[in-house]
Amino acid sequence: MVRVTKVAALVSALLSTSALAQNIEGTVLNKNGSAVVGAKVEVEGTNQRTVTNSEGKFSLHDVSNGKAELHISAPNFAHLHQDITLAEGEPLQLSLTLNRSPIEVVDVLATPIHLSVMESASPVSVLAGDTLRRQQTSTLGDSLEKVAGVHTSFHAKVASTPVIRGLSGPRVLIAQNGLDVSDVSRVGPDHSVASEASTAQQIEVLRGPATLFYGSGAVGGVVNVVDGRIPTDSTTRGEWLLETNSVDDQQLGSFNVTTGNESFAFYADGYWRESNDYDVPVSPEVEHDDHGEEEHDEEQSRVVENSNEASSGFTVGTSYLFDKGYVGLSVEQFNREYGIPGHTHGEEEHDDDHEEELDETHHEDESVFADLEQTRVQLQGEYNIAGSWVKQIQLRGGFTDYEHAEIEEGEAGTLFENETHELKLDVLHAPINDWNGAVSFHYKNSDASAQGEEAFTPPSVTETIAMAIMEEKRFDDVLIQLGARIEHVSLEADNVLLPSLDTHDHDEEHDDDHEDEGHDDEHDEDTHDDEHEDTLVFPIDESFTALSISAGLVWDFAPGYNVGISVSRSERAPSASELLSFGPHIGTSTYEVGALFALHEEEGEAHIELGEGSIELETANNIDLTLRKTEGNLGFVLNAFYNQIDNYYYQTNTGLFAESGHDHGEEEGDDHDEHTDELPVYIFKTDDVILHGFEAQVAWQTTDEFKTTVFADYVRARLQDGGDLPRTPPLRVGTQFSYKIERLSAHLDITRYEEQDRIGEGETATDGYTLVDASVSYDLDALNQDISVYLKGTNLTDTEARVHTSFLKDIAPRPGRSFALGVRGYF
Repeated sequence: MVRVTKVAALVSALLSTSALAQNIEGTVLNKNGSAVVGAKVEVEGTNQRTVTNSEGKFSLHDVSNGKAELHISAPNFAHLHQDITLAEGEPLQLSLTLNRSPIEVVDVLATPIHLSVMESASPVSVLAGDTLRRQQTSTLGDSLEKVAGVHTSFHAKVASTPVIRGLSGPRVLIAQNGLDVSDVSRVGPDHSVASEASTAQQIEVLRGPATLFYGSGAVGGVVNVVDGRIPTDSTTRGEWLLETNSVDDQQLGSFNVTTGNESFAFYADGYWRESNDYDVPVSPEVEHDDHGEEEHDEEQSRVVENSNEASSGFTVGTSYLFDKGYVGLSVEQFNREYGIPGHTHGEEEHDDDHEEELDETHHEDESVFADLEQTRVQLQGEYNIAGSWVKQIQLRGGFTDYEHAEIEEGEAGTLFENETHELKLDVLHAPINDWNGAVSFHYKNSDASAQGEEAFTPPSVTETIAMAIMEEKRFDDVLIQLGARIEHVSLEADNVLLPSLDTHDHDEEHDDDHEDEGHDDEHDEDTHDDEHEDTLVFPIDESFTALSISAGLVWDFAPGYNVGISVSRSERAPSASELLSFGPHIGTSTYEVGALFALHEEEGEAHIELGEGSIELETANNIDLTLRKTEGNLGFVLNAFYNQIDNYYYQTNTGLFAESGHDHGEEEGDDHDEHTDELPVYIFKTDDVILHGFEAQVAWQTTDEFKTTVFADYVRARLQDGGDLPRTPPLRVGTQFSYKIERLSAHLDITRYEEQDRIGEGETATDGYTLVDASVSYDLDALNQDISVYLKGTNLTDTEARVHTSFLKDIAPRPGRSFALGVRGYF
């Protein structure tokens, strides 16, 4: 009985709230003493928040006694953190002053500790508000490419993923409201991200390792798309958008709305988008001569074939609101059909009328298009305990059912599926000797499979169980942030394939041999039959324990200035595609072989067999240095980074070729290149690499109406023993001129991409180019709403622009000159 009493007392101490509470009242002013209207005031680590009224006044009720931290934010102002101590007695009266900032400062929402572009040791960026609406496109990578340090993989406008500091694929986690988006976009560049920017509230970018918050898959960075699908309040508000674009005849419509009553909140959003093949300034396909110089075929049409798309989706969500938090549930349906340029196997010519008909039907007779469907259920809750030990509990859970079929000649040639369960629990503790932080528990199970003639990775199940701790403490002008995470990752696959692969090179002797042999169809069929019979099928069950640690500080060394430093060591388990791939990947025009296998040569003949070495964790050692000016008419953020990665998994060209194994539909007697059905063999291997570079952003509020922003970024990615990593973004410098008066706003963007001639094996250099974009919008008051009519122009000089990070840069440049006309409303 005594033991039960002690346990009850302990639980009561953990969860009991303070019986003593006070009110906080105050006023938020600017430096001139004028009221700041609509400023957000919140008590850190709780759901107690409010906004200032027309006089800049606010009040917070029933705030627990003791030490607390207020966070005050408003557009065009630097954030303010105010430490307070509440004791029994009269309500606390405060007068708070916000200083101007020309750089937009938005908080990151999906982390248990506070992060923003001006206040964290780790470099972060947030795209929100009007900036997000101006830059949003149909794909996530293209929407983010004006963020310093972020480039796009640009897969002919139909798909793209973010490239952060030269890293992408399995090293950059893409999340939706803090949970993995759980598509297959990190497996291949032709796979679209299953997330929509037009209904998003903000998009957060954490540059550098973010493994503490998201796991080892975030060793290169995180992109988190945030929307209001699980509402945390019932204030009625909404947004809608209609837009049309000239370069591809795109039509877009979207909306989101939140409403409710005292106890329940409701949310809904939806979007619809449709576009045709897009226009380009030159013939899309180029060939390289013996000296690597580009040659254009002037007879080609100036359209990227098979680059059309049709997308739609909707989300509904609801929350139960109570005094100490909320709990909510949402369901999303995401649908997208899009062509896959470079994946067309037909060789026949068609007249213009027939080609127009094919555009409308996704080239069903001969082209390949993707049919993507995803259903996502998400649970989210927050409970403010304010106990002696535990301050708040945050819960996020998700279930995702993803399916992606590649349709050819009306049939599904390859089917990708991914079913994911994920759960995150963050427990924020009460201050311990002024240390604030959280313990995080994370579970994720992903069951992925690919079936069909281009299924280059066998079905597999990946399971992650992790625990992390994050802490921060302020010592006068210095903020210290510490963290550690340990996770166990298991990878199981029952049917790993090792075919007997016939490889060869393209030297002159080999070509002569082929001419003598005739290389007839019967021989090909026999070869494929033999390969099928000789395929080795075996299971694997691998497990890894990854440890990540991080330490950082931010020092406010002078009023309006701070310097930040962050050091981290992050470990990553290789993905299933990096280990187990063995087959043709048409999206990249390569024959992929995973790191589980190795290339051996005996008596002048090359063959692939199981590797003998152990599978190693990839380990990144990263340091970030940041200098910021946070207040005044001139602001800047300067970042420098150095990232040394051991056992870096990447693909290297073997110099060999293999039959794709794909039936292209040619009939006997067809005249075609003898190498048409062959793909270069790329094998995953590990090496030690170094990536270093910088990002810079400077904003000058010249007058109340005019602002100039300059940004630049650069990354040098190389093998430690010599050589360059492929598809590394070039040096980039951009300038934006902004003009805004009461109802009118205008923006002019000029971005220069330099030549990239530091290239990996098998790559070609990419010429530099300059893009000029502009936009103008006018605000109206109509129908009791704030309505903006806008016109956007992109690539106004109609410049040929080929993206070095793209697998399709030689057949699909950026779109040509384009104009978009739209109207959006807020209520």
